[in-house]
Amino acid sequence: MSTPTILVVDDEPQIRRVLRSTLTFRGYELVESATGEEALELARKSKPDLILLDVNLPGISGIETCRELRRFTAAPIIMLTVRNAERDKVVALDAGADDYVTKPFGIEELLARVRASLRRHASEEAVPAFHTKDISVDFEERRVIVGGEEIHLAPKEFEVQRHLIAQQGKPVSHRRLLQAVWGPEYGEETENLRVVINQLRKKIEKDPAQPKYILTEPWVGYRFQPPKAAPAKVTARSSR
Repeated sequence: MSTPTILVVDDEPQIRRVLRSTLTFRGYELVESATGEEALELARKSKPDLILLDVNLPGISGIETCRELRRFTAAPIIMLTVRNAERDKVVALDAGADDYVTKPFGIEELLARVRASLRRHASEEAVPAFHTKDISVDFEERRVIVGGEEIHLAPKEFEVQRHLIAQQGKPVSHRRLLQAVWGPEYGEETENLRVVINQLRKKIEKDPAQPKYILTEPWVGYRFQPPKAAPAKVTARSSR
């Protein structure tokens, strides 16, 4: 198995030194950048397996860098920021981030999230395409069509949808979804899941307040409800 390469993008030399020392000691290859512009160039050349990306960068912001990265790489992106408001999390997820860590962060927590993101990215299972008259999802091409128009789902939104559709019709617990999408170290962070579910409903439901597809299972989790098949029509035979 090849050694994973991690691209660290942060304009603070001290943060880069700490991450360089920690990640290389754990056996990862490291590529470093202090700006978004340089990060985009390095990402194209080095094709990293994971990206640690600071939100507050000189020049183009971390959020804009994340959006540009998503144009050509599916590598997991973990955002690093001093902010912790729900709105900031939503913006990061919408830009294409897979995870969100606030500074100051614990090294062991960050390493756990790195391991979880790399495992998920390496072991995604194929799920058959899903089609209804309202929604079409092609998991292989990562395309989602709602009402005849293609929409963009952030990586976490797409993965939550993938796992719910894979178990369509069945309730999926908060813990199971969190561990499947965020990693086995998770299980109690239901707020993260709630944010993603709310954003996903806004994008695929006609009325997010009265969801038809992504239903809440009280005290349990969520369920993706496929539309019921219309009953077959019975045509009366001629008496002749």
